[in-house]
Amino acid sequence: MTHPMHQQPLPPDPPDRHTPDLPSEAAPPAAADPAPAAFELLDRDHSILAFNERVLDWAERDDVPLLERLRYLCIVSSNLDELFEVRAAEHLMASSPPGPPGGDSFAALAGAVKTLVARQYTLYNDTLTPALAARGIRIVGHGERTKAQRTWVREHFERQVRPLLIPVGLDPAHPFPQVANKSLNFIVRLRGGDAFGRDNEIAIVKVPRALPRLMRLPREGAHGGQSFVSLSSIIRAHLEELFAGRQVLEFSQFRVTRHSDLAVDEEDVRNLRTALRQGLQQRHYGQAVRLEVSAGCSPFLADLLQAQFALPDAAVMRVPGPVNLVRLMQLVELAGEADLLFPPWRPTWPRALPRAGGVMAQMRRRDILIHQPFESFDAVLAFLREAVSDPQVLAIKQTVYRTGADSEMMELLREAVRRGKEVTVVLELKARFDEEANINWAEALESIGAQVVYGVVGLKTHAKMLLVTRREGAGLRRYGHLSTGNYNPRTARLYTDLSHLTVDERITADMDAVFDHLANQNRRPRLQRLLMAPFDLQRSLIEKIDAAGLAAERGEGGRIVAKMNALTDEDLIKALVRAGRRGARIDLIVRGACMLPAGRPGRTDNIRVRSIIGRFLEHTRVFYFGMGKHDELYLASADWMNRNMLRRVELAWPVTDPRLRQRIINECLVAYLHDDRDAWTLQPDGRYVRAPRVLDGNGAQQALMARYAAPPSEPQKRAQAWT
Repeated sequence: MTHPMHQQPLPPDPPDRHTPDLPSEAAPPAAADPAPAAFELLDRDHSILAFNERVLDWAERDDVPLLERLRYLCIVSSNLDELFEVRAAEHLMASSPPGPPGGDSFAALAGAVKTLVARQYTLYNDTLTPALAARGIRIVGHGERTKAQRTWVREHFERQVRPLLIPVGLDPAHPFPQVANKSLNFIVRLRGGDAFGRDNEIAIVKVPRALPRLMRLPREGAHGGQSFVSLSSIIRAHLEELFAGRQVLEFSQFRVTRHSDLAVDEEDVRNLRTALRQGLQQRHYGQAVRLEVSAGCSPFLADLLQAQFALPDAAVMRVPGPVNLVRLMQLVELAGEADLLFPPWRPTWPRALPRAGGVMAQMRRRDILIHQPFESFDAVLAFLREAVSDPQVLAIKQTVYRTGADSEMMELLREAVRRGKEVTVVLELKARFDEEANINWAEALESIGAQVVYGVVGLKTHAKMLLVTRREGAGLRRYGHLSTGNYNPRTARLYTDLSHLTVDERITADMDAVFDHLANQNRRPRLQRLLMAPFDLQRSLIEKIDAAGLAAERGEGGRIVAKMNALTDEDLIKALVRAGRRGARIDLIVRGACMLPAGRPGRTDNIRVRSIIGRFLEHTRVFYFGMGKHDELYLASADWMNRNMLRRVELAWPVTDPRLRQRIINECLVAYLHDDRDAWTLQPDGRYVRAPRVLDGNGAQQALMARYAAPPSEPQKRAQAWT
């Protein structure tokens, strides 16, 4: 069997495809109704849950290193937190009176979540915890601690924990305290009167966020292994001491998830940055959408909490273990046993970019493609670093969506300003959960004289581009970088993305026009090569999908292969269905949510959807359109979602260099269509079926790691899974 990485042309059909034979070019297909009968799309949020089931599968696999299994377990919990923070409120409101009768979508969603969470805790309690203990890694509860460990815990409690605890007894003067989003708390029921003789039986204890949730206990003996204690267990063991003279009757941990999608009326604020900073404070106390309590929480305490947060029964979740599994990610970092982690992956310096000579000199010779994380993001930093230090570089323009709180790129831009270069940064303040970091960077850049633009009112700027203008001879030359992923060195080691470095005059002129538009917004930019949302990206994609369908209908052959993170835009889905019914063969590689029901007889027979879940988070957006003898290949910052098409500034750009085109087809499409190791295939009913050869199959990521493996002499970086 030919290895997928050695395939040259785009294959006509992947090996597991079950579509009817297509007519030859000499015999056009029978006419098909281009307007398919209406059919129900798959539910978006349940598709998100299906994605998390595929992630959880990695935690359940015996062939995955033990600490990595724990990491995947934590990733699922983090993803579920975000689902409730962003998506649950609308279901909750729709399910409340006077909502539509029988339309309790929240109960259906919460029920599916509870089923998934039950799998998580069963795995944690019955499999992972015993397996970790067998390797000498234990989180030790109060009843399991030795005398020496109890002494250490008590001393730690008195020195580090107790000074930060302020129990609040509930009475008319002390109402239920504000409980921040996802904070851990104790609710306590007491017996006996307080110092004033009042019988206020309920108290709340907030677990301090400033303290680490896991601490290493001192080793005992030569074979003591690694023992850890949780902050909540320390507090639980000494809970009575917080209420001198009173008896603790019962208690429970609890955690509230709140709606956290910032809603700022950009048309009605004079300073978006100030408004967002205020909104960040309010985010912690938005509408409650989920209540988690310990499995042993009494009905009395559970009912009290449920009433306090005004939640329906479906929103209350009892968990048989740590109330916040996400915090166990610290155990992965603290334990750090090398044989319980993935072997270290070392991104290599891009082969197309010789270390001798500067990056810009190489770009003048030919376009450069960097496939992350198999190749190092350091090359992008080297490009910017070179531009900052080059006295002939006059201007640097960059978009920033997610860059992190500690960003070398931002420091390089600040240095560029200090060296007298014109620096313009289009910085998206509304990047979900990165707002605070971006606000801080905006203030730091503005304070030294950089031109900071916040993008377009009502839209998020999600495009990824970096443009350098350099004086060369009597004229100027532009050097451009376009990417499918963010300018974030940390995620660049964990996510698959493509970086494209080019001096193509039409592409770089288009990039300059987009920057000008984002700064002044006077008129729609006239672009030669780039497709831009919200103006023409969706329309252009639909036109290309339709062209592939019409080519198939004429007997000329129509082929669509698209790789993305999510497919939820209904207009694009309708176009794909239309093209498939006309005879186009369509393969979609969709990591997460997909609302298109593939493989339905008479409707979507010619469409296959697969999802690749691996060691790295699939993030590359690649779109291939075959229209008879003509074909086109695009890279993009956008997924096929309505928000990306109509409510964001996004870019897609063509790759025309034959060498780069073939490389992208081989590495990002062919390899993934032949993956029979990490792939899941979507069924017509919304279920996903796992690839048949999980242990010994051809995996796209494994093939790429083998292709780009660094020589043993190069320095190593510790392996990480994606989060």
